[in-house]
Amino acid sequence: MINLLLDNINEVVKDRIKIDFDTNFRTCITFEIMMQNPKYSDRAKTFQALNLFYPEINEIKDFKKAIDDIIWFYSCGKSEEKSTRKKENNKNNKQIYSYIFDNDLIYSAFKDQYNIDLVEIDYLHWWKFKAMFNGLKADNKIVEIMGYRSMELSEIKDKEMRKHYKKLQQIYKLPDMRTEEQKESDFACAFL
Repeated sequence: MINLLLDNINEVVKDRIKIDFDTNFRTCITFEIMMQNPKYSDRAKTFQALNLFYPEINEIKDFKKAIDDIIWFYSCGKSEEKSTRKKENNKNNKQIYSYIFDNDLIYSAFKDQYNIDLVEIDYLHWWKFKAMFNGLKADNKIVEIMGYRSMELSEIKDKEMRKHYKKLQQIYKLPDMRTEEQKESDFACAFL
């Protein structure tokens, strides 16, 4: 297990990924946005991901390993097994933030809490960015909104409180980026 406080994260990445690899937070944000875009085919996403992370794509000898390394890196060095288990155990798989629609709130939270200007900073390692993002205090607006989005209304017993939080969820709801085909498929799968 990787420890941000003890391990040299740049060396950890170099030990696993022997060729030039982009570790900047902007690369992973671009990757996440691209992966969520339903307009791209899986093949296009794979090709673009390789181009994002590997400045010298011709250095890649094993493309499956290169993709596995992207997923490992994006998951902050967590093992693939743990990451899969976490997804399976997460019954509430709602998207609670968006680097597109919440960009201003994320920017202001980092500026307020860490005095880091995410626009002006040239480089910030993805793992450091994620640690700071996960550590944002509750008084940041983005954390408050993520709380509303992740809330399970069915678990709120008080009718007025449930109504109140349902209204807040509607106010801060993220747009549904799925294509019509994906929506129809998801609807059909709900009945299986």
